[in-house]
Amino acid sequence: MDSEFVHISTSLRLQLGYGIGHVLNDVCASLWFTYFLVFFHLVLEFSASQSGNLMLIGQVMDALSTPFVGYHSDHTDNHISSKYGRRKLWHLFGTVCVIASFPFIFTECIGCSSTHKWAQMYYYAAFIIIFQIGWAAVQISHLSLIPELSEDDHTRTHLTAIRYGFTVFSNLFVYIITWIILHLTGECDKHQVGPTDAWKFRHVVYIVLGVGILASVIFHISVTEKNNYRHEQLLAQGESGAHYDYLRKPLMYQVAGIYMSTRLVVNISQVLIPLYLHRTLGLAARALAVVPLALYLGSLAAAGVQRLAPRSFTRKLNYLTGSACAIAGFVWIHLGSDDDYKVYFIYVVAVLIGFGGAVMLVTSLALTADLVGERTEASAFVYGLMSFSDKLSCGVVIAIIQAYADGADPAYYGNVLVWVCGVAAISGLTLTLLLPRFRTETLLNSENSSVNNSDINTEQQVPAPAPIESL
Repeated sequence: MDSEFVHISTSLRLQLGYGIGHVLNDVCASLWFTYFLVFFHLVLEFSASQSGNLMLIGQVMDALSTPFVGYHSDHTDNHISSKYGRRKLWHLFGTVCVIASFPFIFTECIGCSSTHKWAQMYYYAAFIIIFQIGWAAVQISHLSLIPELSEDDHTRTHLTAIRYGFTVFSNLFVYIITWIILHLTGECDKHQVGPTDAWKFRHVVYIVLGVGILASVIFHISVTEKNNYRHEQLLAQGESGAHYDYLRKPLMYQVAGIYMSTRLVVNISQVLIPLYLHRTLGLAARALAVVPLALYLGSLAAAGVQRLAPRSFTRKLNYLTGSACAIAGFVWIHLGSDDDYKVYFIYVVAVLIGFGGAVMLVTSLALTADLVGERTEASAFVYGLMSFSDKLSCGVVIAIIQAYADGADPAYYGNVLVWVCGVAAISGLTLTLLLPRFRTETLLNSENSSVNNSDINTEQQVPAPAPIESL
């Protein structure tokens, strides 16, 4: 009985310690996607195209760093990192980069605030590059740590669930802190975000970054990474060729297309909704925190609903449900413009988009986990490739959107949300419905599979179905 209690206590400590290891990345990603364009365009007064180009630099660097970190994280020699763990070593490196660079991104240019905006772009681009390299290192190392901590599918699933839970609450925390600061310091009910609000964003960054640093310290103290001797044996036998096996499979590119389309829906809506609220609807500064909060409450509701979903729900039916909710939200944006919409229904729209996007994202992640199967020695590489596709596409799309935003009609961001996100949702749904009835082991040249992974119900446990966050 005592040994069982100790085991449960140790397992709970491990799960909680692991779960908070990505909080720093989560709070930074929330600020990056929701408020980066707001801060640079409305507060620092960069042009829309300049702020879009800065975000593109970050997304491209993140996209390039992700597969690089994934590959080298898989191939880091255990003898070099035997005392600390190869995944934790990359995590520590990334954490230092994030802490050293992120505060400068949401701060006025130190010593150069009066220089030309194009000159300031070099200043901010340097910190953005360091931040994105660090963010990718933390993301991939934390993601690929799941198979290293446990060989039990049940424990892996719990690690994934706790990780996702901390991600949701990290985003909620950011929006609540932002709402409190904007609400308590607002000059009037109709005050919109402007250059005088720079200090408010700086305080938000300091608060959430402090919580993220504390969480990272607890993670490194409480989680012990095991030496994966099976990993070394696979490398010695040439099994690391699994990385290239995936590149030869057309199915991987279809799953990557689903994930990329899903991320376009989730990320583009998260980036543009604050600008849509400001420019198209003309709402006060507080709405820039409250409406994204409603968006994430929809995401949280999706997690609870999926836990209660019938076992008969397939991947395809799940994705259809999520995309239908998201598309309904975008159609409502196209139709809504009156005062009732601005005061009340905008929150319903946010919940619909948040709920639908979360269901789509969880389903696309489950498909990625089906693709990985039992080949965990290549998990970081596969997740890195998936993340590469979404980060590059999001960066390019946002840069193009911002390039046409200067001098555009006030309805511009509403139209972009409708058409760009709507088409991405339809594309992801089409690719999902066209998925063949594939078998994971058949995909990887094995003849012993009998599992139809594309129609696995939502309750079936799969090895390390870890979420992929994105910058």
